[in-house]
Amino acid sequence: ILKVKNYLVDNAEKIIRDMTDTANDNHNPKLSPEELEQFIQKNTQFLVLLADSLQGSRESAEEELKQWSKQTGEEEAKLFRRFSNIMKPYPNRRLIFLQKISQISMEHGLSTEDVIKVNNRFCYLMDVSMAETISAYEMYRDKSIKDHQREINALSAPIVPIQDGVAVLPLIGAIDYTRVQHLLNYVVPTIPDLKIDYLIIDFSGTMAIDMEIAQHIFTIHNVLGLLGIHVLFSGIRPNLSMTVVKAGIDFTSFNTYGSVKMAINSLK
Repeated sequence: ILKVKNYLVDNAEKIIRDMTDTANDNHNPKLSPEELEQFIQKNTQFLVLLADSLQGSRESAEEELKQWSKQTGEEEAKLFRRFSNIMKPYPNRRLIFLQKISQISMEHGLSTEDVIKVNNRFCYLMDVSMAETISAYEMYRDKSIKDHQREINALSAPIVPIQDGVAVLPLIGAIDYTRVQHLLNYVVPTIPDLKIDYLIIDFSGTMAIDMEIAQHIFTIHNVLGLLGIHVLFSGIRPNLSMTVVKAGIDFTSFNTYGSVKMAINSLK
């Protein structure tokens, strides 16, 4: 088994190139020359890690492979590749890989029992690697999506000063729980620093809002009122009005206008 291990380490790149040629002959997705070279180098590292596991414990090999797989998963996520495209050729490549390892093991005189032992070790570690790669891929993509969402929230709810003491908060797009939390936690606390007396919250760019979110929006109205800031609402569409009524919110105490222009004129 140690002879097999040494052979795999010494000839890792050649073995991977041979297997890659076989995989391409079996109509696997074609790669550009650059992608092909990156694929070969990455899988050469992978084969060396698997081969080294034959000399050490399975546990120590597992830890090394997890680190390698985590990095691989993050790299794939950074390239925005669909994971289904990564997984599609995996069964065929795995089969070719195990066939090649079995052939090399038998050429080095390993018994059937030892060939099975080597293959079992490699199968287990390949599954560990795949699971870690998927986990790292998903974690990176989830974090990336959350970061982008925070940026979108910041861009879709800017405070726009329009004249002395007056600013507009245009709400753009669908208002969901995440957006409302962003308003409460990041936007509202900055308003007192703007030294304004009137804030116009404009709903013209909002297509939909549910009853729970409507309650939160009008909570913002009350919070700003306690800070001495007069809040005016503009651009509330008929469907939004129905949601507000169903939520049991009393409109009579609010200043509402059809447009931002009408709200500004009312202040004059």
